[in-house]
Amino acid sequence: MNSLKRKDIWISGFALFSLFFGAGNLILPSSLGVKSGSTWWIVLLGFAITAVVIPILSIFAHAKLQGTLYDFGKKVSPIFSTVFCFFIYAIAIAIPGPRTAAVTHEMSVQPFFDVSPLLTSSIYFGLVFFFAINRSKIIDVIGKFLTPIIVFILLIIIFLAIFYPPENGLFPIVENPFVDGILEGYQTFDAIAGVVVGAVIIISLNMGNQYTFEAKQALIKKSGIIAGVGLLLIYGGLILSGFLFSATFPENASRIDILTSLSLQTLGDFGRILLSVLVALACFTTAVGVVTGCADYIKGICKNSQKAFMMTAAICAIIGILVGSFQVDFIIILAVPALMFVYPITIVLILLNVVPEKLASAFVFKAVVLVTFMFSIPDFLGFIISEEYLIGIKNWIPFAKFNLGWVLPAFLVFVLGNLFQKPINSL
Repeated sequence: MNSLKRKDIWISGFALFSLFFGAGNLILPSSLGVKSGSTWWIVLLGFAITAVVIPILSIFAHAKLQGTLYDFGKKVSPIFSTVFCFFIYAIAIAIPGPRTAAVTHEMSVQPFFDVSPLLTSSIYFGLVFFFAINRSKIIDVIGKFLTPIIVFILLIIIFLAIFYPPENGLFPIVENPFVDGILEGYQTFDAIAGVVVGAVIIISLNMGNQYTFEAKQALIKKSGIIAGVGLLLIYGGLILSGFLFSATFPENASRIDILTSLSLQTLGDFGRILLSVLVALACFTTAVGVVTGCADYIKGICKNSQKAFMMTAAICAIIGILVGSFQVDFIIILAVPALMFVYPITIVLILLNVVPEKLASAFVFKAVVLVTFMFSIPDFLGFIISEEYLIGIKNWIPFAKFNLGWVLPAFLVFVLGNLFQKPINSL
């Protein structure tokens, strides 16, 4: 069957949205709106680049490749691609996956039940494991049932926040709103989620075996656009809501406190229950996508062994239980160095796989990735050692003081690589 069904496009689009929309996507935008003040729209532009545009481009890259995460870096070298996959999946199962359980405990369980976070994460990842091993039903269940509920609850909160804001307001101005939005978008892990869950969508569609390569490509791209529009609307609404209600939150309010207070102020006591359901569903779908994506990859390199899939899913669930029992703020702090190390490389690989083939030769891949890695080292080290040791080099590299020192060098090498690769190849 080659013709696309509109229903399949929407179901896949909703599934993608839900697989993207997890813990960080919920708790980051509203707190970002509080800090941004009247510059909330500039912050949104920056946030949208790393939390919407890049992730959706990763889905476009998957539509083009229709392979696995390994295919994203194979033009650099097989060894590099293998190492890159290891780091991506290791980070995914060690940080954003478990973080969904921690957020679920603090926002959906702790307010109502006096239980330990370890018990919550155990039950949570037990259910994640069950969904993962029944992966053939993932897209239908998430796309048809879970995502509409998530979107409906979010839209109610956003609508009430925007049209019935408090009379008083604060207008703080952040020093670098655009850059702050970009860097906060890192914390959503959506670029990493894109390359991980995109592979889940590909494999799920291949299991159905009802579309040609071209039809699947069109379906994935259209689904990505639906997911991207949904993410942008929700992020914009939550950032604006955080700004409008900024005066009502304590000065030292955590990200979770802000979102909880926002739901209570817009929906009353019933809002706490709705928010609990929303958090549990949004976090759960993302955790399922992360565990399934990792298990799919290991299954693929183990000659499609179902036993390897089951064992990997079980290991991911165990890691999720252990790390997910820590507090959310601790997991977020733990994530920053890892993000500064792997996120720039992930972004350039996504972009290189999206641009036309003639602009993305193996030579260009190698050069851009190498330069990106080298110039992102100061950003990574800045969260491990004292900044005073890096002042000299950061003053020399453009945008390095914003932790974006890799951007201009990577772009210049991309341009120069395309200008000079023909003379080099002819030698």
